[in-house]
Amino acid sequence: MIKVIHAADFHLDSAFRAMPPAKAGLLRQKQRELLDKLVELVHNEQADLLLLSGDLFDSGEVYPDTLLYLKRALSECHARVFIAPGNHDPYTVSSPWETEAWPENVHIFKKNTVESVYIEALGCQVYGAAFTSEQAPALMEGFRVEDGELTNFMVLHGDATQPNSFYNPIRKQQIEESGLNYLALGHIHKRADALCLGKTVYAWPGCPMGRGFDELGEKGVLVVTIDAGTVETSFRPLADYRYEILTVEAGEDPLSAIRDALPDDTQNDCYRIILTGEADTPDCKALHETLSELFFSLTVLDRTTPKIDPWASCGEDSLKGLTMQLLKQDFDAAGEADREIVLQAARLALSVLEGREVSE
Repeated sequence: MIKVIHAADFHLDSAFRAMPPAKAGLLRQKQRELLDKLVELVHNEQADLLLLSGDLFDSGEVYPDTLLYLKRALSECHARVFIAPGNHDPYTVSSPWETEAWPENVHIFKKNTVESVYIEALGCQVYGAAFTSEQAPALMEGFRVEDGELTNFMVLHGDATQPNSFYNPIRKQQIEESGLNYLALGHIHKRADALCLGKTVYAWPGCPMGRGFDELGEKGVLVVTIDAGTVETSFRPLADYRYEILTVEAGEDPLSAIRDALPDDTQNDCYRIILTGEADTPDCKALHETLSELFFSLTVLDRTTPKIDPWASCGEDSLKGLTMQLLKQDFDAAGEADREIVLQAARLALSVLEGREVSE
């Protein structure tokens, strides 16, 4: 049995431009701390290999503190580490991949052609290639494993979703014909269930920590186990911090509505709360001041629509007036349990008669 931790797209030293400078610095520190959690997971899982599928850095400009943190973490890792630089951190002669001294257990792929490392103790071959600029050709074109009797891995940054991608486009046929047991991919920041083509299982773990409202929810890495040719993957959360978007109907009391909709622990999270529905204009500034201590960062947006009195046009000499008058009569005659149904019908009819968009 061989156990692997597969991670990608840390984007260390991201700018976090939407944050105040102090909070942006805290988030960069949280990114560095993920490396300790990653190594702890390697040890807890007793993993043999750590595959890092590119974009460890957000750019070629890396803080010295980050480099020290990464090298220290990797030197403490009991597993063999394989890194395939991506489009944000390509291998060049001036990149940290070349200018820094890396621990002995770390292998960095430095060419934009596939190379491999044989690990006799595990009976496996680890293939990989690097971006050597911000774009890369189809690196798997024509690839086949050298020895199908071994357990074969590949660590690679690439795009298997867009055939015309500038970022190492990977076609399904290439995966199916590769002969790999597991293809460890990076580049796509949203985690998805592992897929299989031929005998090859392939997956993106997604980014291990969200950096904006386009990277929502729980983030982490994959644990991959290969035993007698069978590949199993499982997700492990890594970050204790996340971005979330919460949509709340404001109603009569938007503060209570928000509190009722929130999970228990949001202290480490960045939230965008969107108020919707018919309501008096909410005081977003006051809501922010009241709730902000519950979050690492909070934005409150007003997407409500003004309250409309459905009965205001009753008595008008028009189709709208006559229609609403009839519905008002039904409303007055209805029992308490049925009044809400009639009221919803009145609002729907009013929207249609006034040519407004009807929401489902």
